[in-house]
Amino acid sequence: MSSITKKNALWIFETMLRIRRFEEASIDLFTKGELPGFLHAYIGEEAVASGICVHLTPRDQITSTHRGHGHMIAKGLHYKGMFSELYAKQTGYCKGKGGSMHIADQELGVLGANGIVGGGIPIAAGAALGLKLQKTKDIAVCFFGDGASNEGAFHEGINLASTWKLPVVFVCENNGFAESTPQKNHQSVSDIADRAKSYNIPGIVADGMDPMSIYEIAGEAIKRARSGKGPTLIEAKTMRFLGHYVGDPGTAYGHDKVVGKWKKMDPIVTFEDFLKEKKWIADDHKEKLISSINQEIEEAILFAKESPEPDFDDALEDVYADL
Repeated sequence: MSSITKKNALWIFETMLRIRRFEEASIDLFTKGELPGFLHAYIGEEAVASGICVHLTPRDQITSTHRGHGHMIAKGLHYKGMFSELYAKQTGYCKGKGGSMHIADQELGVLGANGIVGGGIPIAAGAALGLKLQKTKDIAVCFFGDGASNEGAFHEGINLASTWKLPVVFVCENNGFAESTPQKNHQSVSDIADRAKSYNIPGIVADGMDPMSIYEIAGEAIKRARSGKGPTLIEAKTMRFLGHYVGDPGTAYGHDKVVGKWKKMDPIVTFEDFLKEKKWIADDHKEKLISSINQEIEEAILFAKESPEPDFDDALEDVYADL
């Protein structure tokens, strides 16, 4: 029997919609040539960020990846600051200097998306160490991909987190491809969660297309971290519906051949059915939400377009952390 409340279920559903619409709007702007840099869309993986971040408070901290928009939105970042960052404007979360892959907001516990594969893992372990030394009940959550689990930072970070029983949850979003390399071609394990055994911590496989699977498993892992019992490795088996980056068709490495079956498990569609079965939403609930979200997106894009460009005199500001 699921322990989820109506309030949390509706939050997850709305958050998945907010992520999906943000990504769709960003892709539209990018293809029109309005945004600099690259975009790595989170479409298809919305259940993971939403099902985990529903358990978090603003004091909890997360690290993210190059595919980080979903994590940012689920942790509470607003559209205006995100679109402004994509437009490289002063009003962006990083004053237009970070772009899509480096959005951060320490006030909301977002230690940053990260363009370095696996780069967020030791950062999350360090953040968790700080929280433990401060004797808080706050935790860190680290999102990363299947390719990052081959990096030395993965093993080093988890080893220390296990040894010191740090309050951190490691979340591997396994979409089956390390950029363009299928998992079977770069790993001998089928379940990355099995690697947790080497560090004497729980390793659990979750259905990354099912918000309820993520919600339940993440709830236990987060409870374990808050109680001082140390880290958990969650492997969320999921799929990005688009290529590695916006504009990548996926034909050269077989992504286009496998994504079709995953789209049948679209978490927004299946979770809407769940909510209707529970009689927690009306038939037109999604349409009303989308209408409201679309209006918010239009206002945010206009805000971003009208925001000032970064000042050249500020180019060397905020480059180093204050000591």
